[in-house]
Amino acid sequence: MTDQPRIPLNDGRKMPQLGYGVFLVPPEETKRLVADAIEVGYEAIDTATFYRNEAEVGAAVRESGKRPFVTTKLWNDDQGYDRALKAFDASYQALGLDAIDLYLIHWPKPKQDLFVQSWKALIRLRDEGRVKSIGVSNFTMAHLETIIHDTGVVPAVNQIELHPYFQQVELRAFHEENGILTTSWSPLGRGPVGGVLSERVIAEIARKHGKTPAQVIIRWHIDSGLTVIPKSSSRARQAENLNIFDFRLDADDMHAIAALDRRDGRIGPDPDLL
Repeated sequence: MTDQPRIPLNDGRKMPQLGYGVFLVPPEETKRLVADAIEVGYEAIDTATFYRNEAEVGAAVRESGKRPFVTTKLWNDDQGYDRALKAFDASYQALGLDAIDLYLIHWPKPKQDLFVQSWKALIRLRDEGRVKSIGVSNFTMAHLETIIHDTGVVPAVNQIELHPYFQQVELRAFHEENGILTTSWSPLGRGPVGGVLSERVIAEIARKHGKTPAQVIIRWHIDSGLTVIPKSSSRARQAENLNIFDFRLDADDMHAIAALDRRDGRIGPDPDLL
């Protein structure tokens, strides 16, 4: 594997800064693409129960002879203390690994009002050594404050939608103040907002550094101190996305990308409304 940065977590462990995400990767393609990702040098793989490809991720990891950092997630239908414990057992069996590196609550689903009980289940799993680190995904400041207040346990990670059109500055500041690592999903933007890869500013920065627009955006996440999990559907694109450790963005680049942030930049669901 390549020599990549690892970011400290608040539990004393470290997480690779760049990983390969398998959201929307069909199960029949997952094993091959994860095997390719590991071969080209990825040190982290991000999956979830909802993606329906945990078994294929686990098979690729086991057969690789290497041990990347593996993240999976608790789905909404499995929230609640007892159900979360059972759902973890299912993910553990599907992956077939000695331990899961990071287990996240996928969405808070505040209308269900089960995310605190689910978080208590994850704390138990961590304390029993069945998962190494625990965190959440798509939690707002209010959701984070609730679980921290009710349990005293701060998540190691909050994985959130984050890209140049939706930079989540306030939430990231809260994370930093509380020792929570930010992981960016949809890091290149997608869907109806789209367009960030075609932004003139991004193209100019890419030409300046002799890189592609995607490489510039991934580097922006890295230089912002975030962990990032881009998805790609080919080995060539995987390698391209990984080839971002031979340059850095300067202050002008970072300022220009900061100016792309939008109030209406969200692509995915609003966690308060889901």
